[in-house]
Amino acid sequence: MAASIIDSSIFGNIFCTDAMREVWSDRNRTRHYVAIERALAVVQGRLGIIPQEAADEIISNCDIDKMDMDRLREQTERIGYPVLGVVTQINQLCRDKLGEFVHWGATTQDITDTATVMQIREGLEIIDQELAAISAALVALSTRYRDTPVIGRSNLQQAIPVTFGFKTASILAGIERHRERLAQLRPRVLMGEFGGACGTLASIESGAMETQAGLMEELGLAQPDIAWHTVRDTIAEVGAFLGLVGGSLGKIAMDVKLMMQHEVAEVFEPFHPGRGSSSTMPQKRNPISSCYIHAAVSVVRQHSAALMDAMIADHERSTGPWEIEWIALPEAFCLLAGALKQTRFLLEGLEVSEDNMRANIDLTKGLVMSEAVMMGLGPYIGREYAHDLVYDLCREAIRTDRPLLDILAEDPEINVHLDRDALAKLCDPANYLGQAGVMVDKVLARAAAAGK
Repeated sequence: MAASIIDSSIFGNIFCTDAMREVWSDRNRTRHYVAIERALAVVQGRLGIIPQEAADEIISNCDIDKMDMDRLREQTERIGYPVLGVVTQINQLCRDKLGEFVHWGATTQDITDTATVMQIREGLEIIDQELAAISAALVALSTRYRDTPVIGRSNLQQAIPVTFGFKTASILAGIERHRERLAQLRPRVLMGEFGGACGTLASIESGAMETQAGLMEELGLAQPDIAWHTVRDTIAEVGAFLGLVGGSLGKIAMDVKLMMQHEVAEVFEPFHPGRGSSSTMPQKRNPISSCYIHAAVSVVRQHSAALMDAMIADHERSTGPWEIEWIALPEAFCLLAGALKQTRFLLEGLEVSEDNMRANIDLTKGLVMSEAVMMGLGPYIGREYAHDLVYDLCREAIRTDRPLLDILAEDPEINVHLDRDALAKLCDPANYLGQAGVMVDKVLARAAAAGK
């Protein structure tokens, strides 16, 4: 019986994905426990730390399909940790007490932390793939709408024109920075743990460091310089990364929600019959994916903070902070996977109304071009005086509900310097896009170079 929205048979694939659920499933976590115990036996048998016969017997029984998951649940409820239950089952599967050599010199947290890192590795790979797909969708939008004017907004008010490609390329630049962060954090984070009771490997009289090195090589993980049982910055860094990515996805969702309003109607989430409809208002088309993204990434940020709390651990083995990670980390990965899926769906099928974008620019009858007019007048009458003059004329345009161009062309302080044609050029949104296209091209070029 599922109680979490992540595992819900109804909501599960809205807020998560099957692939990410599998990464953080009980079976996959236990599979990693077993794989670590197997790798440890391989290395210790090779080094002569345990008898080769014992190593071979342990290796033959390190199989997830041989684990009794119901029994493991009972053992975990009794013991408090699942690793000892796994070790006990492997031991009992081995003949002639050869299983007594399983888990030699290791401690529960070594196996747990290393398995968590292996799950993180799998989870980050899924995130990397989704970020690449989102990047590709933003590249397509930025390329197509590079020169399409849309009103820029400041404090939710119309400001000056930008381009829709500029809006999407700004987000693209952030996504590309996340991909760079991910590449940078992997060498720090994908580091195993094998230190024994308090991290000093005192339980292995000789060959301790060789065991640690060999184990990490077998698992494809970095070897730590020193135990990190209660120094949890790498796990917290993953949480911070998940929170940052979620913030960018939330930005996308926020803009789409605002741009889908009837009064704006500049972009729309992909259409499917019935999607986003209301039970009472047939005309509605709600921003469904954006709502799910907003909710999911908000919780991811709370889990990121919880993982920061888990860093405050006592002495060499902690009492409680460690377990915070067991709760927060899987949920953060799962919810972010759902938000990534919804964002990819939204962007790959985004509907864009260039007509409504232009209509919204024209909504104020030229008022949004007041900065352009002020800057155009500056060389003749001074920028500050031009600001005050245009400010007053804007108020007049609002009061009389007339186009700003007409008001400007009639003013004697202006028409002595600029005729109506010159003023019309200043009032044309296409002539006041600044370096938007240049900036879009730079972002696209950087994304293309990173993809090679």
